[in-house]
Amino acid sequence: MNTLLADPPAVADPEQPSTETPGAAPPGVAPETPDSTHAAAGPNCAKCGAPLQEGQDWCLQCGAGAPGSLDGGGPSWRSAAAILGAMAVLVLGAAAAAYAALNDESAKAHPKVVAVAQVPAAVTPTPTAPATPVPTPTTPGAVTPTPKASGVPTTVAPLPTGTATPPKIPLTAPTPKSSGTTTTPAKAKETSPTTTTPAAGGGSGGEAATEPQPSAIVLDPDAASTYNPYGYPASEFGDPSLAIDGDTSTEWTALLNPAVAPKMAEGLAIDLKSAQRVSAIELVTSTPGMSIQIYGANGNTLPASITDPAWVQLSPYLVAKKRNERIKLKDSAKGFRFIALWISKAPAASVGTPEAPGHVSVNELELFPAK
Repeated sequence: MNTLLADPPAVADPEQPSTETPGAAPPGVAPETPDSTHAAAGPNCAKCGAPLQEGQDWCLQCGAGAPGSLDGGGPSWRSAAAILGAMAVLVLGAAAAAYAALNDESAKAHPKVVAVAQVPAAVTPTPTAPATPVPTPTTPGAVTPTPKASGVPTTVAPLPTGTATPPKIPLTAPTPKSSGTTTTPAKAKETSPTTTTPAAGGGSGGEAATEPQPSAIVLDPDAASTYNPYGYPASEFGDPSLAIDGDTSTEWTALLNPAVAPKMAEGLAIDLKSAQRVSAIELVTSTPGMSIQIYGANGNTLPASITDPAWVQLSPYLVAKKRNERIKLKDSAKGFRFIALWISKAPAASVGTPEAPGHVSVNELELFPAK
């Protein structure tokens, strides 16, 4: 086998100048032609003309964008506008919140002042000193004036006969005097100051007593009741409290039964709450001519019937002929809790008719204690 010997490749001397032509291709490499160079090179910068590599979006020389790099694929102006708009909304919201906070702090630091119109206070007149009353002689029927709580004296005119008077409800019962002086009654009355002494055979005639009489017994407002032992309908009777209200213009009434008129069997009872001695009664009626009797009883309740032995007869059978009658009672030394005015016969003028039955009335009934 024959071995071929070749010379080693020559090494270039660095001190010798190169004989290669600039731009010439090295040995074994084909030289570039103008057409091949243009085909391999990328686009050029539109601003400075520098060559751009494939996929290069910005020029490295002047910083300009590569042709076509801003047309698609990247963020557009709409995205930037949306970002700017959102930032503007946030800024405005923050400004509004800061403004509201400042106003709230200002309102707390400076509270509102509301002007309220004031109504002038009423001027209270200063009461003048009461004048010294001049004593005047007392006339019959006059009522002693009572000064008011304010200290200004007033004059009370005497009540004329027949006018309404207020009910007598004093706080304490008057104590009858044992002397012979006249006691001023608690209210103006239409009654006569004399006492009628019934005759033994009936009737209301009798001698007139000239001795003064004590004040009437003070009664509770519910002291009077209708005494109806035979059970007549309650609708046939009036309000019994009107017979002790101190007003002679009001009255308790009892309707007549046309089947038995003028006979009657009912009355008016007074509950004194405790046993008291009664010397007389005073009756005011708008139906004079009634046949009546006065009874007294003790116990916790009224006797069931007028014929009950518990009743004690305090007056004979008599006719109250006048509008005002003062009847003296028997057994005034004995106390009774219940006093009954029993009506057994109506006056002829009060009978009425079956279609329009009449009635009897008791306008006022007063009881007087024994001395």
